[in-house]
Amino acid sequence: MRYLLIFILGALLSTAACADGQLGSLPDPAVNTPLASAPSRQSAVFAGGCFWGVQLVFQHVKGVVSATSGYAGGTADTAQYETVSSGRTGHAESVKVIYDPSQISYGQLLKIYFAVAHNPTELNRQGPDSGTQYRSEIFTTDAEQQRIAESYITQLDAAHVYPQKIVTQVAALPAFYPAEAYHQNFATLHPYHPYIYINDRPKLEHLQEQFPAWVK
Repeated sequence: MRYLLIFILGALLSTAACADGQLGSLPDPAVNTPLASAPSRQSAVFAGGCFWGVQLVFQHVKGVVSATSGYAGGTADTAQYETVSSGRTGHAESVKVIYDPSQISYGQLLKIYFAVAHNPTELNRQGPDSGTQYRSEIFTTDAEQQRIAESYITQLDAAHVYPQKIVTQVAALPAFYPAEAYHQNFATLHPYHPYIYINDRPKLEHLQEQFPAWVK
C-alpha cells in the first residue's frame, strides 16, 4: 500500500491540498473546558490518515503523556493491520492520546488535530493513502468531548478556515486496539523513511511553527 512511487506522487499532491488549511491560523475553540486544577490523566482518540504522522505530532505536544497508534471503529477480531487495510472492517487508523488536562485542554488538542495533524477536508483519504481506514474521525470518550468536537467543527466551517467543508466525523469510541509493535513510534524511529520524510516531517514542522509554546 505504501510503495515508494505512490509515496512520492501522492505526497506532492497532498502538500498542495493541505497548504491552504495549514497556512491559516485557526481560532481557539469557543466551547472548551478550563484547565484542571490538579494533574490527572484523560484520553482522546483521533483518526486522520496514516497513524504514523498523527502519533508523531501528538508525541511532541506539551501535556501529552503518551500517544499510541491503533485501530478504532471496528471489532477486536479485525483489529490487525493487514485486515484493516482492506477498508472493510469499519476501523480507522487512529491514535490514542493520554494527556494531562491541567496542562492542555481537549479543545487545544482539537486545534492541533485540525491545524497540523491532518487535512480534515479530505474524504476517506489523506494524501497518498485512500480508503475508509484513512478517514478523518474523532472518537469521543464522553458527552463533553462530543459537545466540544461538534461545536468546534461548526465553528471552523462557519469561519471558512478551509476552502472546502470539513468532513470529519464524530462518534462515540466503541473501543481502541493498539496497533502492532512495529507501527509504534515509527516516524521517530525512521525519520528518513520516504513516507515519513515527505508526508509527516512537514506536520511536525507546522506544529513547531504554529504552536511553539505547546511543543515539548
